[in-house]
Amino acid sequence: MIHAQAQGDLDIFGNDPAAVIAVKVLGIFVIMVLMTLLTIWAERRVVGRMQMRIGPNRVGPFGLLQSLMDGIKLALKEEIIPKGAHLAVYIIAPVIAATTAFLTFAVIPLGPQVSIFGTVTPLQLTDFPVSVLYILAIASVGIYGIVLAGWSSGSIYPLLGGLRSSAQMISYEIAMGLSFVAVFLYAESMSTSQIVAAQEPMWYIVLLLPSFIIYTTAMVGETNRAPFDLPEAEGELVGGFHTEYSSLKFALFFLAEYVNMVTVSALATTLFLGGWRAPWPISLWDQANVGWWPMLWFFGKVFAFIFVFIWLRGTLPRLRYDQFMKFGWKVLIPVSIAWILIVAVARYLRSSGGLEARNLLFAASAVLVVVVLISYALDLRRKKSDEIEEQRIALEAEKEFDPFAGGFPVPPMPGQVAQQSRRVKTTISSGVSAPLTASETTEGTNV
Repeated sequence: MIHAQAQGDLDIFGNDPAAVIAVKVLGIFVIMVLMTLLTIWAERRVVGRMQMRIGPNRVGPFGLLQSLMDGIKLALKEEIIPKGAHLAVYIIAPVIAATTAFLTFAVIPLGPQVSIFGTVTPLQLTDFPVSVLYILAIASVGIYGIVLAGWSSGSIYPLLGGLRSSAQMISYEIAMGLSFVAVFLYAESMSTSQIVAAQEPMWYIVLLLPSFIIYTTAMVGETNRAPFDLPEAEGELVGGFHTEYSSLKFALFFLAEYVNMVTVSALATTLFLGGWRAPWPISLWDQANVGWWPMLWFFGKVFAFIFVFIWLRGTLPRLRYDQFMKFGWKVLIPVSIAWILIVAVARYLRSSGGLEARNLLFAASAVLVVVVLISYALDLRRKKSDEIEEQRIALEAEKEFDPFAGGFPVPPMPGQVAQQSRRVKTTISSGVSAPLTASETTEGTNV
């Protein structure tokens, strides 16, 4: 069984010398910082190209050092702390957001076993039977940094951003966790290293395509990236949860966002794209998955995901908040539950010697896609009928109406044209003022 093999493979972790552990920790930190600088530079260059601009090209070759200079500038800026802020929580919130972003990368496998200082060790800091659940737990704690930042600032706009973030965490982390269940059922393990090992014959993006689509959608919402960047929507919340932050504390939030982008991209690579395993046809080379080469394939896949992040930001507009919540609760979660049931049935049939599980998954994926498309078409049809009804109501509202039809003067609604009542026309044509009614006499007395 795969699970038994995973338990045996986990014995290689926790036996490294202190020097090797220190090198791994330092290496992960340096990689994450460098990836953050490169991601910021790539985002500016790619979005600039999409918008027919040049982007950074002055500081360093091709502007590569622009992100580093911006970080130094932020650290040296004068810090302004709001007078009404809760100082202790205000200070600790960006620290929580940044540190948790780094911690999640501890269980991501970057490659197979290599030799470091003469010690054969895997290119992974640590691993244990429930390492994917560890990632979910740390990501949940990281959201508290955003929530506490909005609450402690003492301003209404950051508070609204923090509240939106908490709702977003509940909505999209449920869908993200459900997308992992199919992977657990098929790999029979929650260990990241064993999930990579289970994808040796075929990547899970092929077998579990609906789970991959659900996860990639949820990870955009989890990292507060466009079009799901509601907690920091500049249009209505100025800057969102970090409006009242400046200098180094704002830089920590900025760092946390981009580190989280790298982390969720690395997790998607691990769970669905075979991790550090080489893609075809590179995998035909005997040495493709040996030594330090797999790190190249791993980070190539990660940068592909980061490019998709940037692409989405440069092309899609921000959703309304009701659309955002409806999509999470009424689309992603129900589809995730239906897909889990399909995968569970497929695994049962495989264990009982029935229908081939792979063929069943392919057929079920096609059926699920058809059902989603039909639901989308019905939703579009409903919206079209609603628009036709709204147009009919608008046309009726544009008709002339008598403001004195009910005996009292009523102002016209937007789009309506008030016509002169018969009483006013008669009065104007005869040149005689109409007598006041009882209600008009009372109104005059009250005035």
